[in-house]
Amino acid sequence: MVKTIIILFFFLSFAASQTSFKTDTLETTGGPLEITFIAHGTLMMKYNGIVLHIDPVSRYADYTKLPDADIILITHHHGDHMDPAAINELSQKDTKLIYTAICSQKKTGGMILPNGKETTIDNIEIKSVPAYNLVHKRDDGSFFHVKGECNGYILSFSGYKVYVAGDTEDIPEMKNWKGVDVAFLPMNLPYTMTPGMVAHAVDMLQPKIFYPYHFGDTNMDDLLVLLKNKKDVDVRVRNMK
Repeated sequence: MVKTIIILFFFLSFAASQTSFKTDTLETTGGPLEITFIAHGTLMMKYNGIVLHIDPVSRYADYTKLPDADIILITHHHGDHMDPAAINELSQKDTKLIYTAICSQKKTGGMILPNGKETTIDNIEIKSVPAYNLVHKRDDGSFFHVKGECNGYILSFSGYKVYVAGDTEDIPEMKNWKGVDVAFLPMNLPYTMTPGMVAHAVDMLQPKIFYPYHFGDTNMDDLLVLLKNKKDVDVRVRNMK
């Protein structure tokens, strides 16, 4: 009997964790923007009745219990960002899938949006921007993320700009996106940024709100120390390990 109760407790706890994710509501001139923090690099946003999923991955959520997507954005082809099963689960007849050329080899039917290109879907402006490594490499000398192969996205909700960086380092292009309202920046080694790189990226971007995400086992305290004097940036840490 005790064993049954324990098993039931863990089952219910797991089920609850699949649906009770933290959500922040941000005010824009066009209405509230809800951002739900799933895990790692996976986000869900709601704006004026439109549901947008970014890098949905089945290991992080039970997508049968989350709203279907109007828009799905995939930053790149690695398995912790692109999961065809999650895409299929979230897709409706009119769902728009945006991704990279390499992603299209794993899942057909989407729109390839190369770096520097833009599109507008359901009054949400979507711009693809570069995401790549300058320093960190695999043992064979190749970069974990090659320039031109992966996307970050700058989303505009009635002029309110949200930058979701994907897997990248503190690339010089970030200087061109200074003043975004919200920035999601990755911080896990060896694949993306060190805390120092993230702090440099924040200096270039000057976002009003900054969310570290995709941070793995990196020590968050190291980043917070580096940003302690950035009084003009609202640093918000959510469970995005």
